[in-house]
Amino acid sequence: MFAGRKVIVVMPAYNAEKTLRPTYDEVMAQNIADLVIIVDDASHDDTAAVARKLPQTVVEVHPENRGYGANQKTCYKLALEHGADIVIMVHPDYQYTPKLIPAMASMIGSGLYHCVLGSRILGGYALKGNMPWWKYISNRFLTLTENILLGAKLSEYHTGYRAFSRQLLEKLPLNVNSDDFVFDNQMLAQILWMGYTIAEVSCPTKYFPEASSINFSRSIKYGLGCLCTGMKFRLAKMNLIKSDMFPRRS
Repeated sequence: MFAGRKVIVVMPAYNAEKTLRPTYDEVMAQNIADLVIIVDDASHDDTAAVARKLPQTVVEVHPENRGYGANQKTCYKLALEHGADIVIMVHPDYQYTPKLIPAMASMIGSGLYHCVLGSRILGGYALKGNMPWWKYISNRFLTLTENILLGAKLSEYHTGYRAFSRQLLEKLPLNVNSDDFVFDNQMLAQILWMGYTIAEVSCPTKYFPEASSINFSRSIKYGLGCLCTGMKFRLAKMNLIKSDMFPRRS
């Protein structure tokens, strides 16, 4: 709980057998999460078996692999069904430290913000944490382009460490978004479209063999998807197109 508000941590999991338990342990050590929801996207390892042994946890297993975006859709749906007031997404690959959960929850629970991102760029943690150079350069290029198209000033759009208010999640048309990795980007664009301010906190991160990552070809697809999202946002703002992703407010 934070100030009487229920805090639920969601973990979209895929082949996270080796890192799920240490991530969970650090989440619970913060003494703020009322519940952890783990959605296993048809992993090929024992992720689901490990998850089912963890206390204060709800586990959902997709019968087939649906994609990272579809996994998040299930996470947020379950979190709302279980009465979450504050929802924090932490990847179970132990790349992001759960020690920031209290700070992110307080920023939501105080009513100051409805969305908070854990940024790897603020403080220079991306390169310190051994982010590959090609990923860092593409991150900076995409973020600059998206800031121009979306009219924002975020340090990055591509972190998987995020906190949301219930009020915000209930308003977002998430079901029209992709089931793939570009879901993350589309969700932030929708939040900006609705006029919300996105806050950021500096987040240490680390890259190692067990940490989840997408390969080069999928990264290209993701980058193109981000640029397409930004263009749709800008064209919708100019009333040149209609998009279910960016609905007009009455």
